[in-house]
Amino acid sequence: MFRARTRPAQDLDARTGPGARPAVAIAVLASCGLLVSLLQTMVVPLLPRFPELLSVTPSTASWLITANLVAGAVSAPVLGRLGDMFGKRRMLLVALVLVGVGSVVGALAPGIELLLVARVLQGTAFGVIALGMSLMRDILPPERVGSGVGLMSSSLGFGGAIGLPITGVVAQFTSWRWLFAGAAVLALVQIVLVRRLVAESGLRTGGRFDAVGAVGIGALLVSLLLAVSKGNEWGWTSPQVIGLFVAALVLAPVIGRYELRTRTPLVDLRVSARPAVLLTNTATVLVGFSMFAGFVLTTQLLQAPVATGYGFGQSLLVAGLVLLPMGGSMVLFSSASARLSRARGPRTTLVLGTLVLGAGNLAFATLPGTIWLLMLVATLTAIGAALAYSAIPLLIMRAVPDSETAAANSLNTLARQLGTSACTAFVAAVTTAFVLDDGILPAGIAYTIAFAGAGAAGLLATLLVAVTPAPAPERPAAPDRGPDRGPDRGPDRGPEYGTRAAATTPEACRH
Repeated sequence: MFRARTRPAQDLDARTGPGARPAVAIAVLASCGLLVSLLQTMVVPLLPRFPELLSVTPSTASWLITANLVAGAVSAPVLGRLGDMFGKRRMLLVALVLVGVGSVVGALAPGIELLLVARVLQGTAFGVIALGMSLMRDILPPERVGSGVGLMSSSLGFGGAIGLPITGVVAQFTSWRWLFAGAAVLALVQIVLVRRLVAESGLRTGGRFDAVGAVGIGALLVSLLLAVSKGNEWGWTSPQVIGLFVAALVLAPVIGRYELRTRTPLVDLRVSARPAVLLTNTATVLVGFSMFAGFVLTTQLLQAPVATGYGFGQSLLVAGLVLLPMGGSMVLFSSASARLSRARGPRTTLVLGTLVLGAGNLAFATLPGTIWLLMLVATLTAIGAALAYSAIPLLIMRAVPDSETAAANSLNTLARQLGTSACTAFVAAVTTAFVLDDGILPAGIAYTIAFAGAGAAGLLATLLVAVTPAPAPERPAAPDRGPDRGPDRGPDRGPEYGTRAAATTPEACRH
């Protein structure tokens, strides 16, 4: 294990250089979110073609998605904790470098083996969002935190929307390798922009890195996510899937006990178990499930043959263009979310967002009969997702100490990914269980069930958020701090974003 030295928090008003330009910092960090979403979706439309292009089976090609997901889930909490210890901007740059290296490897990969290595390295992008949002809280004026976090959250949806037409163009006119080459160029640009235009946070937790906890939590996440993502392919009752679920059930209490006993845990379970944090993370799983149904199924509806009775027979490129309003609406409503959160609080924003998201999915379940109506419903769900995803990080950050924002946001990112993975598994199960007479294409009832399930998840999230208590006030920090007690707090930014003077050490936070 290694120890990070504590450093006092700097006064925001005294900072100079990049941190004094909040609009620039917001734009740069939000564009990092755009890169992350592009990396997550860039290979999805090409999965049917990769078996032929790489001379592999469809099952092997599907690991290009699974490897990225698992690597991201494992790296996110590690990067978050290291960001709290050594600096969020520093670890953000490390993640971007790994993404760039992975993209170069992918562009040059001669076969599936190195391409899988590339996707694993690109998986470190999952930590970028949590680090970026936490960095915003530390370096931005309090009145700009909400809009910055909202814009970074919405950039994920916008990137997912534009990623599909970009992939379609590349797949139609050139080699898939250009996707990885383009990602490498974008990563390099982001590294330069972050280094030159974004200030480092002055907050440090100090302490030792929990290597044992990192290995244990990594094993737990690998077991759980592999079981969920491969359940349909391997069979939910297969020995592999059952074994993975059993491993996750065995590891969870063992790792939980260790994390509770260690002095500087990778994930402070006492903080994570607070009702305001636990219920918000649970709601995030449901929001991720509800939101991802639209991204997964809308393009399938648009590309399905007209003869199915529900499809529109459009190409991948046209389907991607039809979905552009989804991304645009997420960007527009991120600013509206920030204003609503300032006026009414982020919980009100999240309740409204989950309501709209659930209603949009239920409208999808009726299988809209025209492209214009489908675009309207898709935009409605995107608005709900923008409101929800912009509010969730604010709720998390106001419920945890300043010194643990990156780790807490990383855990919340994992909750989002668990929701999207569960949605993918649910959609795959439903669309393979209900098929047309040809035995290949899903029946209309399959889409109705899938969207209805997503709508129910959104409405359940609404109820969960409505009963979530407000974060409990932190105890004031002791004035006399030893070398391992953590940093002094920065200036009080008021209750809206939860930056109260509070104890920041693991020991103090457990009271």
